[in-house]
Amino acid sequence: MSVMRIFHCNLQVEDDEAWERREKGNKEPRWQWSSSSAHVIAQLANYLFYEPVVVATGMVGTRSWIGGLFTRSNRRQDKSSVDYTLSPLQEERLQKLQDRMVVPFDETRIDHQESLKSLWNVAYPNVSLTGLVTEQWKEMGWQGPNPSTDFRGCGIIALENLLFSARTYPGCFRRLLFKQRGDRAKWEYPFAVAGINISFMLIQMLDLQNNAKPKCLPGMNFLKLLEEDENAFDVLYCIAFAMMDAQWLAMHASYMEFNEVLQATRNQLERELSLDDIHRIQDLPAYNLLFQ
Repeated sequence: MSVMRIFHCNLQVEDDEAWERREKGNKEPRWQWSSSSAHVIAQLANYLFYEPVVVATGMVGTRSWIGGLFTRSNRRQDKSSVDYTLSPLQEERLQKLQDRMVVPFDETRIDHQESLKSLWNVAYPNVSLTGLVTEQWKEMGWQGPNPSTDFRGCGIIALENLLFSARTYPGCFRRLLFKQRGDRAKWEYPFAVAGINISFMLIQMLDLQNNAKPKCLPGMNFLKLLEEDENAFDVLYCIAFAMMDAQWLAMHASYMEFNEVLQATRNQLERELSLDDIHRIQDLPAYNLLFQ
């Protein structure tokens, strides 16, 4: 990995239970890693997808950002038994989004191949890609030389999310890809594999995986955002990735804590999506993370 300039980050932590547990000497299992970074990424990817998630409740953001979040109305009552009616536009956009979620990545499809090439070209505009299967992909944080093997359980939408992030918020995308901010860990999370996990986490969190209306409050409120912006899911993905990286830095995390960081990110997103005064994706307090 090339040496990158490190930027100081003004992130604060609220109720960082994970960090406190480590400070108190709570022992967690440690794996034996080889000196090969590719081996580390491969083992980490398996851990990310298959290990149980550890619950964490950390909050990240500036003091004013956190204060603003908690002074707003946050009634997160259970509405799972409440039936509701979708507007025609909500129904149309929800169906279109759920249709995207069931499309597997197919390395034999020309359009999927082109999307993968486009991701590389946006990420590394001055570096030619030598092929669809090449060791170059490991630089982006894929497990091995063939990225198509990493799309298990999520499909093409994970690639679409990454491409949307790169094209819509290029500054944020490059900051996350090249780890350009904060005091980074010795063993960082692999960017691409983390991105796939975030896509999968959002689908579960918003209760979108069953081709039916969401029954959880964050999912129900998300439909209001989707009605205002058909790209709401993709924008939320970008917010979630930026939030995850902020949590990572604030919790001083390393590879073994990724699932803990991801759960903390999910907890914070659920809180924000449960606020009463969220009507557009831009109303989410964490939206500003895209421009920091």
